[in-house]
Amino acid sequence: MWKKIKKDFKAVFERDPAAVSRLEVLLTYAGFHAILFYRFAHWLWTIRIPLLPRIISQTARFLTGIEIHPGAKIGGGFFIDHGMGVVVGETSEIGENVTLFQGVTLGGTGKERGKRHPTLGNNVMVGVGAKILGGITIGEGVKIGANSVVLKSVPPFSTVVGVPGRILRTRDSRKTPLNMNHGDLPDPISDRLDQLELELAELRSLIAEHQAQKPKKHHSP
Repeated sequence: MWKKIKKDFKAVFERDPAAVSRLEVLLTYAGFHAILFYRFAHWLWTIRIPLLPRIISQTARFLTGIEIHPGAKIGGGFFIDHGMGVVVGETSEIGENVTLFQGVTLGGTGKERGKRHPTLGNNVMVGVGAKILGGITIGEGVKIGANSVVLKSVPPFSTVVGVPGRILRTRDSRKTPLNMNHGDLPDPISDRLDQLELELAELRSLIAEHQAQKPKKHHSP
């Protein structure tokens, strides 16, 4: 548990340029506080202490606005940035070095039992307000855009945006670094409009060429 907490603490400084001192993070970072509550509650959960883990998780929710079920499995280096409204369900599984932003939900899709929450691989980034629902798998290195709703499994090193989430891009190599800048995400609507504009320009050009090739009719006096 302590190893993971150290990795969680280190991740704050690696991924948040606003983090300037250890004391500031310890005293003011709600995301880190929520993870501390979770680590302790999860340890109690694993040794089958009844009720207390859920009380701890609900206390953390009240204090931080972040709800992480103590039954969730979360690797080290976990970072929640501006985490108000983040929800992590009971059967969620989260790999190493994962980043969640404000309003992210790792939830279920109904009243099914068993594995009903998503599994996230290592080095996944989930943007503001995104919802990942059901017992699906999000592969390693996936980047999910803000406000996306993901209902199907996603292969590793992909970029997903939209409602429902669509795979727009897959990085060629695991050596390609994960870009944390939301502004660099592709815009499928803008891309499609640009494509339509190009096609329209080509069509106009073809029409103009066709009209230029038509023989001119001479009218007799």
